Amino acid sequence: MDLSAINPVLLIASLMVAATPILLAAIGELVVEKAGVLNLGVEGMMIVGAISGFAISVETGSPWLGFLAAAIGGAVLSLLFVLLTQVALANQVASGLALTLFGLGFSSLMGQGYVGVKPPQMDKLNIPVLTDLPVIGPILFGHDPVLYLGIALTAAVWAMLKYTRMGLVLRAVGENHDAAHALGYKVVRIRIMAIMFGGACAGLGGAYISLIRVPQWTEGMTAGVGWIALALVVFASWKPWRALLGAYLFGGVTVVQLNLQAAGVAIPVEYLAMSPYLITILVLVILSADKSRAPASLGRIFHATH
Repeated sequence: MDLSAINPVLLIASLMVAATPILLAAIGELVVEKAGVLNLGVEGMMIVGAISGFAISVETGSPWLGFLAAAIGGAVLSLLFVLLTQVALANQVASGLALTLFGLGFSSLMGQGYVGVKPPQMDKLNIPVLTDLPVIGPILFGHDPVLYLGIALTAAVWAMLKYTRMGLVLRAVGENHDAAHALGYKVVRIRIMAIMFGGACAGLGGAYISLIRVPQWTEGMTAGVGWIALALVVFASWKPWRALLGAYLFGGVTVVQLNLQAAGVAIPVEYLAMSPYLITILVLVILSADKSRAPASLGRIFHATH
């Protein structure tokens, strides 16, 4: 065992990378749940985003087009959830689980020809002077643009929910869809837009895994990140900045367990691999005693009355 082999600067920098796909998926799901919809299909949308982004990136040679395709892929898959829950008025939990199973199978089919292929690399941002700063430079300024996009998206969602009329309407729909409908708001239309936004964010998170974090395609490579993102929304009490902190916490646990394995810590690999999920369960158990309240209409089916 050699703990001196763990570089704390690289550890923190890689923690930010590990947190980004969780953060992107969680911010999207937070908006969906704020609108009163529970979409358990995050994992399915992420894995479809991962293969969509990977395939387009490889075929075009452009990681940016890959990320765009991933966002579109996640949003298109979310339309299946829209069809089931907002049009056919099916149970949201069952529909979300079906979406995840469909996404895992569909991505496996799409990705058969891409196993072992290397995607084009996305350039990291190089900010003169700041990138060269000792300690702070590698931690804060030597990353890819999508990592900063995740942080910017968190700030944008926070500002939208707190200060804009759009955010007020979204929260009203999530709290009491009947009252929002009585006031003339298009509840179903607002929820469809929220679900598609959540799908696009999940797709981006999936593509981040296949193009940047682990630049390759393997079947089922999201490996439960979508479920962690779902748990994170509850952990964050439906608040964007808490979601950012929670993503860094879960990302940190993942990175630390990998570093401990590399340092030769005498703990079975399986226990270390289980640690992010155990932390997720523990956090949810602790928070179940919390008084933080979910949106009142969360998971409830909306029947428009005329």
